[in-house]
Amino acid sequence: MKKTSYKIYKKIEDKTIVWFEDTNNYLVLETTAASILKKIDKGVNRLQIAATLSKKTKVSLEQAKDFIVDFEKRILNQKPFTKDHKNYHGKDVKFPTSFNSSIYYQINNSVFKISYLSALECSYIHPKFAHLVIDTANKADYEFDIFIQDDFIYLFVEKKLVNRWAKKDLHYFQGKLSMELLQKVHQNEEEEWLGVFHASALGNGKKAILFLGDSGNGKSTSLALLQAHGFDCIADDFVPVDKKYQHVYAFPAAISIKRNSVETLLPFYPALNKSKEYDLKELNKIVRYLVPHHKNDSTHLPCKDLVFIKYQKNATCCIDKISKSSAFMQLVPDSWLSPKKQNAKVFLDWFEHLNCYQLTYSDTNQLVKVVSKLFKEED
Repeated sequence: MKKTSYKIYKKIEDKTIVWFEDTNNYLVLETTAASILKKIDKGVNRLQIAATLSKKTKVSLEQAKDFIVDFEKRILNQKPFTKDHKNYHGKDVKFPTSFNSSIYYQINNSVFKISYLSALECSYIHPKFAHLVIDTANKADYEFDIFIQDDFIYLFVEKKLVNRWAKKDLHYFQGKLSMELLQKVHQNEEEEWLGVFHASALGNGKKAILFLGDSGNGKSTSLALLQAHGFDCIADDFVPVDKKYQHVYAFPAAISIKRNSVETLLPFYPALNKSKEYDLKELNKIVRYLVPHHKNDSTHLPCKDLVFIKYQKNATCCIDKISKSSAFMQLVPDSWLSPKKQNAKVFLDWFEHLNCYQLTYSDTNQLVKVVSKLFKEED
C-alpha cells in the first residue's frame, strides 16, 4: 500500500478523528478502525494486523484480512476535500481596457474599489455588499477587477491575477473573492485562518454562537430574528475562524433572506417588503438582502457553541446536546478548512472543546429565550 499521510489523530468522545495531509480530508473512525490505521501507517505486517483483529472481534482470519483490504482501498480512494482550482498562468488573458462600473465600498477605515466589466459580473458580488457603498473616493486602499472572458470569471486584486473559474464554479469564485476581502479587512493572510464555515454567527459582545444546518433549515432567518431582538450579526453564510485566537471574525456581507422567509421577518423588518429580489439562477435560489447589525467589522469573539438549528412549523422548542462526532460530520462537508498541518491540529483542538446542540423551534419568543440562556451559560 502506498504510504498515506494521516498525520493527526484526535480522540473525541468515543470516536477518533483522523486528518490526512495529502487530501486535507477528515475521517471519523471507530476506535478499532483508528487502531488499524495507525498500525498500517507504522508499516505493521497486514497478516499480523488481521490476526489481532480476528482475535479481538472473533471473526475469521479471512474475514479480518478482507476487512483490512477494503479499508485500505477506501483510504487510498479518498478524493481531495476541496476542489483544486489550479492557479491559471494568465498568459492568454486580455485585461479589459474599460469596465462598465467601478463601485466603492467602505469596511471600517478601508476603501475597496471593485470594477465590474458588465452588469452580470456586478450581480454576482454587489448585492451582498450594497449597504457598504460610499461616494467615489479619490483613492481606494484596495482595488479588485472582475470580468468574464471566454466563459471564465477572472479576479484581479491590485492588478494581479488571483485566478479564473468556469461559470459552473461560481460559488468557488465568490468564496475566493470573500477570502481576499477577509484578508484585507482583518490583515490576516489565508494561512492564518483555520477555516470558513457555511454558518450564521451571532454575538452578544462577549462571545459568539454558530448556527448551522442544511439549506432551508432557517439559519439566516433565525439570525435575522435574533438580530431583531438585540443580538449582533457577526457573519452570515461565510463565517471565518482564525488560528491565533480561534475566534469567530466579522464578515460584512448582508444576510441572505429567501422568499419563503420574508413574511416571517416583515413584522421586524418592514423595509423588506419593498427591497429588491434577486434571482440567483446559478445557485438555484431567490433572495433579498438584509443589512447586518454589528458595532464594527473588526469584531472577533470566542465561540464555544455550535447549534444545528431547524425551524419546523408547530414544533415545540427544544434544545439537546448531540455527539461531537455527529456534529463534526455535519460541520465539515460545507466548510473550507485550511490544508496546513499546524492549522488542522489547532482546528481539532478547538473543536474538541465545543458544545454541540440540536435546536428545533417554531416560536420566535422561545427561540430568543433559549439562545439568551446559551449566552449566559459559562463553560
